[in-house]
Amino acid sequence: MDEDQEKKEDEFSTGPLSVLTMSVKNNTQVLINCRNNKKLLGRVKAFDRHCNMVLENVREMWTEVPKTGKGKKKAKPVNKDRFISKMFLRGDSVIIVLRNPK
Repeated sequence: MDEDQEKKEDEFSTGPLSVLTMSVKNNTQVLINCRNNKKLLGRVKAFDRHCNMVLENVREMWTEVPKTGKGKKKAKPVNKDRFISKMFLRGDSVIIVLRNPK
């Protein structure tokens, strides 16, 4: 049982989840691409092995193409964003998690 626990902790510190582990420890930002074509930039408070996350100070970013009338030229895509102070992100909607490049 003790070996099992040690193995799990080792996976969190060196495996794919190490990005989230370091983010929680150092309180750094991560950029998360989601399946709904939105990007989330925020700080990770907690996470689990399914990539479910509790996030703080999140900026959600996406692009929208506005509708145009008949005979008009195609509209340019518009960048949109909004701020969310606290949120829960379900792990199955996560595509990729990146450290904030600094």
